[in-house]
Amino acid sequence: MDSFIGIRFKKETAKRFQEFSRTHFKSHTEALATMLDFFFYNEISPHEKLGPTGRTIEASFKKRINAVIAIMRDMEKTQTKPTAAMIASLFQTEVPKQKPLILEKKILREKQEGVSKQEQDSLEERDNSDNIL
Repeated sequence: MDSFIGIRFKKETAKRFQEFSRTHFKSHTEALATMLDFFFYNEISPHEKLGPTGRTIEASFKKRINAVIAIMRDMEKTQTKPTAAMIASLFQTEVPKQKPLILEKKILREKQEGVSKQEQDSLEERDNSDNIL
């Protein structure tokens, strides 16, 4: 069996260590040994800052994600939707109604009435030529 040694700590520090040790380890010795191993193997000092905390990393990720979402929405508004509308208009099969020209309206009216002006003229010419003979 290993022997124990007494180490002096301030009461506040000893209580904090005991609470931490009870929640994460089986014994105080195991807790202290694990902490020492962590600093030794990772070659860091307890006085060094390890970098950003989880909260600050999460906040920066959220900012970047919101920026990406804004970029994608802008691309959708300015590029995707107009391009999709142009492609859809190319594939539409509706034939636009062709309005007749102004000159054609007279001819159409005459055709609807029965005989066009040209036909009347040609009939009159035939009648005149028959009468001459």
